Amino acid sequence: MRTAPAPAAASDGTLDLGRVVAAHGRHVVVETPEGARVLCHPRGKKSELVVGDRVRWQAAGDGGVIEHLEPRRNLLFRQDEWRSKSFAANLDQVLVLVAGEPMFSESQLARALIAAQDAGIAALVGLNKTDLPAAAAARERLAPYRAMGVPVLELALKAAPDAARTTLAPRLAGRTTLVLGPSGMGKSTLINLLVPQAAAQVGEISQALNAGRHTTTTTTWYWLDEARSGALLDSPGFQEFGLRQIAPERLATLMPDLAGALGHCRFHNCSHRHEPGCGVRAAAGRGEIGPTRLRIYEQLYEELAAPQRW
Repeated sequence: MRTAPAPAAASDGTLDLGRVVAAHGRHVVVETPEGARVLCHPRGKKSELVVGDRVRWQAAGDGGVIEHLEPRRNLLFRQDEWRSKSFAANLDQVLVLVAGEPMFSESQLARALIAAQDAGIAALVGLNKTDLPAAAAARERLAPYRAMGVPVLELALKAAPDAARTTLAPRLAGRTTLVLGPSGMGKSTLINLLVPQAAAQVGEISQALNAGRHTTTTTTWYWLDEARSGALLDSPGFQEFGLRQIAPERLATLMPDLAGALGHCRFHNCSHRHEPGCGVRAAAGRGEIGPTRLRIYEQLYEELAAPQRW
């Protein structure tokens, strides 16, 4: 797949620099600094490349071979008992899209925010479908996150697209943003609103990768402007978001409302679940940590502390 002639390796033996903008199996689409897109595969049998990776590659026949992966700034992924699933690398921020109809899962939202915090990636929440009656209940559920300092953007992507575009534009400009969210929250609507040519790009990439509707299972990169200064990454919808990469002892440090109460426990190895003299539970008793947030912490801690079955 080439939208422009791809440069060959330099005569001094150096390799060309590119960015992975789509991936499926061992095949990836690499975009050059000039904007050419080339179908490549890594040298070797296994590929751990993800969208957003910066790579060194060289031309080979009609495509290219990736020889080297540049160091990543960050990597957002989820991990359950059986496998790890990477979303994207080298992100500036994550936009978690939620809605009141269907009502979003607060546990899934918390997991996505914890994963972003663990990866050192800024996060914001987009509350979609604010024109519908259930938006009031959704706002109430998001109140603890606003109090923690998580930006919450109110959107009505279908009912008020112009207003949504105005709200999102300054937050996305010049940044690489991964859009996360379960199916039904409006991710496709958001992508189509901000990237009118998205459907054409999806078809082109699917044909190049010979992957059919690959974008339902992999992340796809879209530029937001002709200068290619800002990008939006569409991720597959998820119903489960494992956090097995996180040790249970670190969990409270990745939840800002709980982290604010750390350092006041009687025992240095307090799990904040049942020990006497726990500063976190005392803060919860004073109303500084909501009961739902404490329950999410307890459930996650138990999940992360359970022995692996493999």
